[in-house]
Amino acid sequence: GAMERENSVMRQRMGFGTLAVHGGQKLDPITRSCLTPIYQTASYVFRDCAHGARLFTGEEEGDIYSRISNPTCSAFEDRMAVLEDGSAAVAAASGQAAMAYSVLAIASHGDHVVAASNLYGGTYSFLASTLKRFGVGVTFVPPNDLDALNRAITPRTRAVYGETIGNPALDVLDLEGTASVAHSRRIPLIIDNTFATPYLCRPFEYGADIVVHSATKYICGHGSSIGGVVVDSGRFDWTSGNFPEFTSPELGTGGSSWVDRFGEAAYAEKVRAQMVKDLGGCLAPFNAFLFLMGLETLHVRMERHCSNAQAVAEYLASHPGVQWVRYPGLEGDPSNLLARKCLKGGFGAMIAFGVKGGLEASRTFADSVELIMLLANLGDTRSLVVHPATTTHHELTPEQRQASGISDDLLRLSVGIEDANDIIDDVDRALRAAVRE
Repeated sequence: GAMERENSVMRQRMGFGTLAVHGGQKLDPITRSCLTPIYQTASYVFRDCAHGARLFTGEEEGDIYSRISNPTCSAFEDRMAVLEDGSAAVAAASGQAAMAYSVLAIASHGDHVVAASNLYGGTYSFLASTLKRFGVGVTFVPPNDLDALNRAITPRTRAVYGETIGNPALDVLDLEGTASVAHSRRIPLIIDNTFATPYLCRPFEYGADIVVHSATKYICGHGSSIGGVVVDSGRFDWTSGNFPEFTSPELGTGGSSWVDRFGEAAYAEKVRAQMVKDLGGCLAPFNAFLFLMGLETLHVRMERHCSNAQAVAEYLASHPGVQWVRYPGLEGDPSNLLARKCLKGGFGAMIAFGVKGGLEASRTFADSVELIMLLANLGDTRSLVVHPATTTHHELTPEQRQASGISDDLLRLSVGIEDANDIIDDVDRALRAAVRE
């Protein structure tokens, strides 16, 4: 309760940078450590049997076992909830776990999910194949085709899923339009906000109900740790009739319903109890510590990421060796108008482009970079490039790749925080090699 009051006071009074540094932190009462300590422990000592019993029934708040909660992880969760302006957050072992848990918490055998077709390959394969094994159907629709979205929703649809900025084709989602269709059918909108981060976009402001992140990316910022987080807006009405499991007693709710017991954090607590606790994909405290460190500089890094990416994208757009380039910050980009509406303070650090000469030329480019690193990650301080058709999205069929906007020549460039001129010099060198061959 005190933590919530503290957070709400901070939300009302302070700017993003201040919250990124201070949000969710409780001073360690013993040491008064300036930083949130790494509570590297599996479990916590009960004062007596009665105390242990109260913790397990939820009558008293406190930590029991680090699979369920850990003070370092809780500080990270609280800071994420503050930064996204949500009611509660739940950390998970990876972005993939967070994404899967966000859906599995509300969709079970016989249910259905509608998703935008322009998703990260791991998300796409989870929804298209693994989810099927759980008996949950999925329909993919082109992003921002609101009529197709409405037609795809059935009485058993439990969620609409999309990404703020699609990975890797970089289509910006019409968050308001998508949310209004979902809400007209009384189902929540889940948004993966990894590419934008809460610094550029807070999807709850545009009607989203649940946000997920791969914290591995910009939140961590340094490519050091794997982790994810699910943030609950606290604003979706789970009592509308589509979600009876939220309003009737279930195991884990102590005899009352999720809504009665947890109020606006009902969904988050369901994710914690049934997904993280039961399936076991909890975040390690050391990784949570590194994510807290990363968040302290998120606003500073994102400014540099965005200004660098804008410069690199404009350079690519003017280069004769480049066949095409997608970046939401380019005037005339298909996503530019939507990006201006829902991204504040920049257009992200991701660029997609193709080199003249097609697949082989693009692959030669990737083989020729020296400063830019060729690897499967993004959101790092370093500039990174990857060829999605043969790596991150290789499991998709050619038809699925086409639906996701991934051409064979597409290169995904994650622009880092180095000096922009040095990134551009490296791009220029690699383009000369690729186009010459």
